[in-house]
Amino acid sequence: MIWSRKLTALAGAVVLAGGGIAATSLDKTVTLSVDGQASTSTSYAGTVGDVLRSNGIEVGPRDLVFPSVDSPVSDGSSVQVQYARKVTLLVDGKPTEFYTTATTLDGALATAELRGLDGAAFSLSRSAGIGREGLTVDVRTPKQVTLKVGGKAERFTTTAATVADLLAERNLTVGSTDRLKPGLATVVSDDQKIVLDRVKVQTRTVTEKVKFSTARSKSASMYIGQTKVTKAGRNGKASVTYEYTTVNGDDATKKVLKRVVVVAPVSQKVTVGTKRAASTGGGGGGGGRLNLARAAMWDRIAKCESGGRWNINTGNGYYGGLQFANASWRANGGADFAPRADLASRAEQITVANRYYAKAGLQPWGCRHAA
Repeated sequence: MIWSRKLTALAGAVVLAGGGIAATSLDKTVTLSVDGQASTSTSYAGTVGDVLRSNGIEVGPRDLVFPSVDSPVSDGSSVQVQYARKVTLLVDGKPTEFYTTATTLDGALATAELRGLDGAAFSLSRSAGIGREGLTVDVRTPKQVTLKVGGKAERFTTTAATVADLLAERNLTVGSTDRLKPGLATVVSDDQKIVLDRVKVQTRTVTEKVKFSTARSKSASMYIGQTKVTKAGRNGKASVTYEYTTVNGDDATKKVLKRVVVVAPVSQKVTVGTKRAASTGGGGGGGGRLNLARAAMWDRIAKCESGGRWNINTGNGYYGGLQFANASWRANGGADFAPRADLASRAEQITVANRYYAKAGLQPWGCRHAA
């Protein structure tokens, strides 16, 4: 009975010793690379999944594990893990998403095989790293635009996001009085047309004449056509401020900003005659009586002298259809009818002509040959 117990104890010791030998043979050293960072792990793991679990590494369906998690490992095995990262490209404001195990933006773009990004501008360097949290990048594709500055147009390609970015790209500034269309915040689109007018605004103050007005009053003691200035008018002065606007160097337009009268004008007063000359029927005599003798002859002479216009006044010193000088008109009683011949009627002018004819015949008229 005692022997049996010793034998049993010995057998147990052998089993324990054997177990120790087996445990030592199951211990493995594995090289573990996570996103390119290598480390050494020692464990009793039987599979890649066991290695990952023993090192607290969790992987998802998009992550890359090589060999696969179910693969067995042996001493000296290598395990690689590459985490998948979400990349969001905001291409001209529109999001495009994809996952990649690449650790740089350039590598992600190479594996994604995206189209339409040739010549595009990225908000980050293409060598920028991608962390586990992923990456969001603004991407601006090339666009054809027409930019007209100061009246001169140019067409070119740009990756600017907004009009403000485009102007900065071209080293252009917008002055306080310049006109820009569309505005700075406008997103640049393909075939965009942008106009920047250079506007120059200046003000100038000048002194200008203020013309006097004329007040007319009637007088029955003066003949029609007679006028008399009873009070002379005088022009005033005004200080006028103008705003001159020039667009792209063209002729300036102006508008009045302020007008201040500094010297008031003095109104002119004029008296105008309303008295009509007396006209009575009958043969040729003195006073205001009419004498229409030789009327046809005088009509022919008037046609030659004045084109038959009895009220003509060309300013040449001769008046009316028969072109009387004022001295001759008055000397032959023309004042019986009107102060000047052009202010008298045809009959009245013929009457005065007959008076003159009685003294000198047709000698005073240059068109006597038309008689």
